[in-house]
Amino acid sequence: MDRRAHVVDWSCELVGTAVLVLGGLSAVVADFAPGSPVASLVPSASLRLLLTGGLFAGTGALVTLSPVGRRSGAHLNPAVSLAFFAEGHLAVPDLVGYVVAQCLGALAGTATLAVAWGKRAASLRDGLTQPGRGLSPLAAAGVEALMTGVLVLTLFAFVSSTRTARWTPLAAWAVITVLVWQGAPYTGTSLNPARSLGPAVVSGHWGDYWVYLVGPLTGAAAAVGLWRASERQTLTAKLFHDPRYHSAVRSLLPVKP
Repeated sequence: MDRRAHVVDWSCELVGTAVLVLGGLSAVVADFAPGSPVASLVPSASLRLLLTGGLFAGTGALVTLSPVGRRSGAHLNPAVSLAFFAEGHLAVPDLVGYVVAQCLGALAGTATLAVAWGKRAASLRDGLTQPGRGLSPLAAAGVEALMTGVLVLTLFAFVSSTRTARWTPLAAWAVITVLVWQGAPYTGTSLNPARSLGPAVVSGHWGDYWVYLVGPLTGAAAAVGLWRASERQTLTAKLFHDPRYHSAVRSLLPVKP
C-alpha cells in the first residue's frame, strides 16, 4: 500500500469537512434557533428535524459528488475513515492524515458558523451535540454506536458492488436524513467525532464530548466485525468512485495512475 504523504487528499478532507459542518449546522440554526422564520412556516418540530436531516445529509452528498469528494473519497468523519482502515483501504499515514484534516475542517466550519450566524448560533451553543429525552450519557453513547453502525454498514454494502457503488451518496443521504429525524431528540445525531468536536471547542462545553467519540467509534468497529462475518469485500473507500481521479486509498476499481 502506498505510504507516501497524500497532502492533496488530506486537504480535500479538510475542506470537505468544513463545508459539511458549516452547511449542516447552518441548517440546524436556521431551523431551530430562537426567532427562526422556519419555525413559523413549519411549526412541527418533527418535520423541521426531517428537513434539517435532509439538508445536513444533502450537504455531505454534494461534497461527495464534488471534485473535492471524488479525490479524497469524502469520508468527512473519523469513524468512517477508521472503518475503511480496518478493511485495509487506508495506510496508517493516510488514516492519521484524514482524521487530523477532518478535525481541523470541523473546527474551521464551526468557527465560520459562529461568525456568520452570531447570536443565533450561540443560542444553540454553535451546534453542540448533547444527550436528550432523559438519556444518560452512557445510553446516548449506545444510541450513537447503533446509528453509526447502521451508517457504516450501509456504506460498506453499497461500495461492495460495481452496480451500487455510484449510488452510495444517495444511500448515505437517505440513511442520515432518517437518523437525524428519529435520533436527534435523543443524542443530536452526531455519528461523527469531528462534527461534535468543532462545537465543543468553539462553545467551550466539553462535558459530554466523550459520548460522541466513544459512541461512533464503537459503532464503526462493531460494523466492521459484522461485515467481516458476512464475508463480503468492499471494493473502494471512496463514497463516489470516479476512475478519472487519483486515489490515495486502496481500490479494487480502476483509478487514474
